[in-house]
Amino acid sequence: MIGSLASIGAGIAVLGAGIGVGYIGGKAMEGIARQPEATGDIRTNMLIMAALIEGAALIAIILSIFLANQVPA
Repeated sequence: MIGSLASIGAGIAVLGAGIGVGYIGGKAMEGIARQPEATGDIRTNMLIMAALIEGAALIAIILSIFLANQVPA
């Protein structure tokens, strides 16, 4: 039971990260289209935020795997 709940948690983490990175990318493209001279700054901030989201998702996946391998006492 714990393993299947952990798998669902890992899947939700991956879905959340995908949605978040897609949202950031879309908004960055809108910002670049509105203000092309700020392309470098927008791209830099987009990459930093995408890396933070991916890091949080990776931590969630690792924690779900760790919790799935715990033996109930």
